[in-house]
Amino acid sequence: MFASVTSATVVGVEPRAVRVEVSLATAQRETFTIVGLPDTAVREARERVRAAITATGLRFHRGKVTVNLAPADVPKAGSAYDLPIALGVAAALGEAPRSCREVVALGELALDGTVRSARGALAAGIVARQRGQRCLLGVSALAEGALSGAEVTGVDSLAQAIAVVAGTDPGTTDTAPTPPSRDPAVDLASVRGQEVARRAVEVAAAGGHHLLLSGAPGSGKTMLARALAGVLPDLTEHEALDVAQAHAAAGRPPFLDARPPFRSPHHTATPAAIIGGGSGMPVPGELTLADRGVLFLDELAEFPPYLLDTLRQPIEEGAVHVARKGASVSFPCRVQVVAATNPCPCGFHGDSRSPCRCAPAAVGRYRARLSGPLVDRFDLRVPVHRVEPAELLGPGGEATASVRGRVEVARRRQIDRGVLNRALDRDALDALPWDPDAHRLATRAIERFDLTARGWDRVRRVARTIADLAGDDSANADHMAEALGLRGAV
Repeated sequence: MFASVTSATVVGVEPRAVRVEVSLATAQRETFTIVGLPDTAVREARERVRAAITATGLRFHRGKVTVNLAPADVPKAGSAYDLPIALGVAAALGEAPRSCREVVALGELALDGTVRSARGALAAGIVARQRGQRCLLGVSALAEGALSGAEVTGVDSLAQAIAVVAGTDPGTTDTAPTPPSRDPAVDLASVRGQEVARRAVEVAAAGGHHLLLSGAPGSGKTMLARALAGVLPDLTEHEALDVAQAHAAAGRPPFLDARPPFRSPHHTATPAAIIGGGSGMPVPGELTLADRGVLFLDELAEFPPYLLDTLRQPIEEGAVHVARKGASVSFPCRVQVVAATNPCPCGFHGDSRSPCRCAPAAVGRYRARLSGPLVDRFDLRVPVHRVEPAELLGPGGEATASVRGRVEVARRRQIDRGVLNRALDRDALDALPWDPDAHRLATRAIERFDLTARGWDRVRRVARTIADLAGDDSANADHMAEALGLRGAV
């Protein structure tokens, strides 16, 4: 006797279908075996499934039960396979209709046969949508599964799940989600003074450029970083679903949100928390949770140097590759990195009012925590100076809504060319129209400030963004001069 039911798992952040195959055979002793790289929680499904089937009033096979979770080379974790295993066993015994194979099921079973929600509801919904099938979930997981756009049905118990498959019970279809609370972005109008830094925020948002803010404590670096998150354009529905899936893969409540994510890990976070990892199947870290949004690294120099250097390749490639004994996966991290740092341990080196108390050697050691290759990856490097009293008491600056309008127009110009300016390679940059004076100015800057080849490309990308904000087809010397200034190369 044989039956199969479809379920789902997540590899990296990608949903994968899992075929739950159930084979029943006669044997002198009752055995229940689960194969297909199950972890402890999956293997323990034997007891939950047996008790749930018995509590539901169905008979259980007294011979040999073998469950295969295919593909067998992908690790399976958690309690989410309880419901599909129970449906498969019931179908193989004739206690449930064979149409179980036409649904995607996911959920944990209690010993009395009730269905609890389990991790992976969004992945199950995506798999069901791709296969054109209905998705069966625990009632409390309906809102998450519905984000996929699939036909999702909630069930309270194994008995109801069998009835839904048989067509005698409609199940629950109320999928109204509860939006999570989130801190609102800082409005740029609340930032006093800091004209250069405000301009850097606008340019960074328009081109997706990485931004490094350096200045004394209390000068407004964190406010500027949080304001940048509000300047970014809204995500498309497809992008929002990618973000939701990344959060679901990390075990966090997913929700479709048009606003780009903003993540701000503490400097004591572990490499696995930021890069991704864990035992068995790796899970995403902060880099992936910030995908298509902003990763804010406050107190940059307080992060361990080895951890900062591990960020160099992922933020350049837009993906991070994590290999563990259980699997090797790739997580997306198309992030915009915004970092804030003090110029020295006490924070007041170069301040006009508070004298620096650090020894020169201490200042050098503090700055040496940021490697040259890491700093070179920041397109914009802007000093943030103390705000003068007159500026604090004066009117606020331009509001976020107004700045975002210009950013959206500039981004549309870039999308029409194919990619955001931060992703332009050298050939694409060469093919764009440039005023001869702009290149002459950049050439002098290379000779004077010892720009690297990477720095040369980054300066041109920023100049192109400034031209897009101005609505100019060709980048001129003024655009290049501003780009050099915002990189700290003037």
